[in-house]
Amino acid sequence: MDHLVAVVQPSAAIEIEAHAEEAEAFLRSIANRHRLMVLCTLTEGEIPAGELGRRLGLTQSNLSRHLSTLREEGLVATRREGTTIHYRIASGRVQTILETLHAMFCVRPAA
Repeated sequence: MDHLVAVVQPSAAIEIEAHAEEAEAFLRSIANRHRLMVLCTLTEGEIPAGELGRRLGLTQSNLSRHLSTLREEGLVATRREGTTIHYRIASGRVQTILETLHAMFCVRPAA
């Protein structure tokens, strides 16, 4: 019996590696419970930074550090209104992953 052997072409391997690196960076960004809590809260919609901190019980400096990381990774976007900065989920891809995580970890099956 002949066995099929998959041969990955060099260009395909480079593409796979690039996608894996992108996924790794994304997963590293959300692999912190405080950043994940921020993202989960933002699935409700745009929220001012101060309100976000109050809801999550995070200090301003701690929240700022996490929001900075999420912004640098392109996971959240901002909008300034006077002196207030509003945060929101940056893309549908991020929203989809968060919805999947919510379904996996936050929804309890009916007993």
